[in-house]
Amino acid sequence: MSRLVVVSNRIAIPDNSKASAGGLAVGVLDALKTTGGLWFGWNGEISEISGEEDDELSVVEHDGITYASMPLNQNDYDLYYCQFSNAVLWPAFHYRIDLVDFQREAWEVYCQVNDLLAKRLKPLIKEDDVLWIHDYHLLPFAAALRKIGVNNRIGFFLHIPFPTPEIFNSLPTHQELLKMMCEYDLLGFQTEADRMAFVDNLKQQDLLEEIDEKTHRAYGNTFKTEVYPIGISPDSIKEMAEGPLPPKMAAMKKDLGDVQNIISCERLDYTKGLPERFLAFEALLENFPQHRGNVRYSQIAPTSRGDVLAYQDLRHQLEMEVGRINGKYGSLHSTPLFYLNQHFDRRLLMKLFRLTDVGLVTPLRDGMNLVAKEYVAAQNPEDPGVLVLSRFAGAANEMTAALIVNPYDRDEVAAALHQALNMPLEERISRYNEMMELLRKNDIAQWSKRYVEDLQAIPVRNSGHGAVAEHAAS
Repeated sequence: MSRLVVVSNRIAIPDNSKASAGGLAVGVLDALKTTGGLWFGWNGEISEISGEEDDELSVVEHDGITYASMPLNQNDYDLYYCQFSNAVLWPAFHYRIDLVDFQREAWEVYCQVNDLLAKRLKPLIKEDDVLWIHDYHLLPFAAALRKIGVNNRIGFFLHIPFPTPEIFNSLPTHQELLKMMCEYDLLGFQTEADRMAFVDNLKQQDLLEEIDEKTHRAYGNTFKTEVYPIGISPDSIKEMAEGPLPPKMAAMKKDLGDVQNIISCERLDYTKGLPERFLAFEALLENFPQHRGNVRYSQIAPTSRGDVLAYQDLRHQLEMEVGRINGKYGSLHSTPLFYLNQHFDRRLLMKLFRLTDVGLVTPLRDGMNLVAKEYVAAQNPEDPGVLVLSRFAGAANEMTAALIVNPYDRDEVAAALHQALNMPLEERISRYNEMMELLRKNDIAQWSKRYVEDLQAIPVRNSGHGAVAEHAAS
């Protein structure tokens, strides 16, 4: 079996802490343990030097896996990571063109950092290695590798949505990005809508030759597209959620008494629909006054990208809304809305999920949203909570037994919350069992196994590939 090489913007370098891995790390580690291999990427550190020095690459061996990482210098971090990745691609791919801040210099550095990472990775690649590249920071990575003569199988997986042509074409570099992405052998997406959006972008450029439904040719390259909805490890989540509560949490549960609990947890981001969610909770209290004093909504939203103005504005907006809603519906004996701008240990969070009656997961747009899946997996099978889920999360394509809502419609979300808070036990168990069956069938191990097997089945490119020579000459 070929060795697997995984490349992601950040890598999870092993340490001696007992913190549990989540999301991408679980799937990547599972795949690497199966095949043996290398995980390469940025180590999260900022260097004062240029990034070209050969001795900057840090290599760690652990449990048969090689971790190779390097820092970025301040300029590369600012322009590649903060500016182009997170102030251009992130908002555009989440359909927030109004927040895109395109700068030509940032685009050039974005490509340069991909070139630098490819250059540093190349000496570590063996002839029969299979390369699996992750997410929007590395859209040009295959093109960067092809330029320097790497002809291995290279696959890509996009964890966030892919925008339709009307959105994608607004990016000044959309044609260059499409051409670079066609250097991959396999392009994986979270949903069929995302896969078709990518294909439609190529069709609109009149570039696409369809070999079969999911095999295509463009820019002189033949490649496949497929859908791989990322999963979780449900049994691991269940194990974290079970067991005795920490003393403070046990005391909190006792103090709440019969008050029902709604919980949400995601990082502070404008794609998550937090202001809309607060207004929907207010609509619950307004439209269904029987819940006043009998329900508490806890929103956990740790700061992310706190140096970006849009995130600072969002935090201020949420703090204002919390004060207004609590001032309107709170009392000396109850505070209806708790907003916690802090990080929670993942094991503790799974126990919190298990204690709550409703999981409220209503992003305005999300590639998948693993919190929705984790909330369900954390529930007590004999007395499960109810998931209220946005139709614009990729998870809604699978978790149809959740209460699916339009996050822009506060009254619809409020009605779903009311339904969830009053749902009979038999119906809650039925919905839980249906979703758990799916979570176990499409868990994180199956996700990585299926992707890697599909990538390994693709023929290796020959060294005389025309598109590579063309790109190198340009």
